[in-house]
Amino acid sequence: MKLDGKTIYAQSSDIKSRTYLEYRKDMKKKAIAELEVLDWLEGKLKEIYPKRQVGVFKSGGDKFLWFLRQGGISRAPDFIAEIDDDEIEIEFQYGGGDIQEDYIFDFKTSKVGRKVKGQRVRIPKNTLFLYLFREAPTKFAFITAEWIFKGGIEGVAPAWGNREVYKITGKQLLTQVKEDNYLQLVWDYINAKLFILDFQHALLDINKEKLLYLLQGVIDENKIVKIIPQELDSFFKVCFILDNLNKVPQNANLWLIYLLSYIKEDIALEDLSKIVYCIDFLYSKIELKPNELTQLTSRIKDLLNKIKMSYKEDGSYRSSLKVSPLDETRYALFSINLLEDLVQDMVFYYSTTELKPIKKIFENVEHIDKTYKLLSGIN
Repeated sequence: MKLDGKTIYAQSSDIKSRTYLEYRKDMKKKAIAELEVLDWLEGKLKEIYPKRQVGVFKSGGDKFLWFLRQGGISRAPDFIAEIDDDEIEIEFQYGGGDIQEDYIFDFKTSKVGRKVKGQRVRIPKNTLFLYLFREAPTKFAFITAEWIFKGGIEGVAPAWGNREVYKITGKQLLTQVKEDNYLQLVWDYINAKLFILDFQHALLDINKEKLLYLLQGVIDENKIVKIIPQELDSFFKVCFILDNLNKVPQNANLWLIYLLSYIKEDIALEDLSKIVYCIDFLYSKIELKPNELTQLTSRIKDLLNKIKMSYKEDGSYRSSLKVSPLDETRYALFSINLLEDLVQDMVFYYSTTELKPIKKIFENVEHIDKTYKLLSGIN
């Protein structure tokens, strides 16, 4: 895969305390909010510029990717606003609490100002910041990089690895805060999806608990990377072991094609989640050949359709009378989560046109509000 000059690629130390799927989950939190707020942001800018043509887009457009296989962080702005012939870069941040005068808000120095060549000074960028408040969901603030540059105090942010930042007080920020009641609905969807993100991710911990004995046992690594398992449960266990050992099977492309043969017409959601986990693991280790890309694309469509067919009107997913609706719903959501990652990754890296780009995370959950209500009521 080609490296992108607008990307900061993570060192191993950046994700060593997290598994790869945990890293992707963390990256997805902000992406959920960005994609949910996009329509509201465009509408708000149209209010501000009523006589001008306004369009707002995620950086990367349809190829926007919320994580990179190398663990990178994009330098590109969060949004691009086109206002007539002008283009404005927009950075998006949100905080967990309400706003108080003595709070401190950090803005990365690299996002606010740019260095002047040959000099030790910075000048403010032509960038607009959108700040939202999770615990005050109707409040928002548009602030310019120039405003932050003039009013902020330089410092570092321990939460961001001691990155250089400009610090703005809550008292300063309050002068820029406005309200829009429609933002409450936006936050309702963001919070529902963040809840579902955590709920489905718990399947990884459940599987680790079940399969911990395999990792604690004596394993012949040379043997395990060579022999393709002959049935699905073994295939899943082997991929789980290899994933946790950070090993790649020999002939991984062949493993992937063999794995796709396990997708049957009457497959249950638990088995489907195992297949999707294995696909995701193998896919991240290989370069797909054109025929493999075609096969995988077709099977991803099949898997998403099978999940859709298992949806019930109460917001749950069911495929078996022998498994609880709660567990089956977790299997379905876990699978949707990884399949949407795969779809967008294939759009990004392989420019496939056979799969529709993901516009909003968990868009393949039939009724996000019903599923959230069901699960939050149980928990």
